Amino acid sequence: MTIYIGNLSYQATENDLREVFAEYGTVKRVVLPVDRETGRMRGFAFVEMTEDNHEDTAITDLDGAEWMGRQLKVNKAKPKER
Repeated sequence: MTIYIGNLSYQATENDLREVFAEYGTVKRVVLPVDRETGRMRGFAFVEMTEDNHEDTAITDLDGAEWMGRQLKVNKAKPKER
């Protein structure tokens, strides 16, 4: 499973997200998409963890939480539509 994190601060880094999610378990991967034209972060990210139950706990605890001055939207990522 992959976790979607929306309404993310533009100042957030991969290391910042790893630190937050490491409190819930081992982080396998963090992806911070950037705009192709501006090179600026797009305000959302994806996190993969090694254990599904750790991901579920992180989603429950962090959805709606305030972090870096923003109220996070955290849920299971939906598969990319083609």
